[in-house]
Amino acid sequence: MSAQRINPPELSPPAGFSHAVVATGTRVVFLAGQTALDTDGKVVGDTLPEQFERALANLLTALTAAGGTPADLARVTVYATDIATYRTHAPELGRVWRQLAGRDYPAMAVVEVVRLWDDQAMVELDGFAVLP
Repeated sequence: MSAQRINPPELSPPAGFSHAVVATGTRVVFLAGQTALDTDGKVVGDTLPEQFERALANLLTALTAAGGTPADLARVTVYATDIATYRTHAPELGRVWRQLAGRDYPAMAVVEVVRLWDDQAMVELDGFAVLP
């Protein structure tokens, strides 16, 4: 994929995301929402950062299986059951993102939701990637 990350100076400086991503490639991969499920289908992690790390790892596992890399991500949406907790842990979540996915940030949004499919889940990530 060829990706151009666009962050216009007229907008506030992005932290941990890109305002826009122009992606050129031949295949689009749509990634289903991923929570902190282990291979037995149980939510793991007692804290938001622990669950975020597992959910992101699960998303990246699906992406890798489709032939992509974190740099191919064009868009990710994060659904959190508690935005205040998410904001409190934002620096730690940023470190987790950089460790697993690097610094080629996709266009992103964080949305607070009442609950997720898995009752114990605090966070879910979905997105799409454009592959070469």
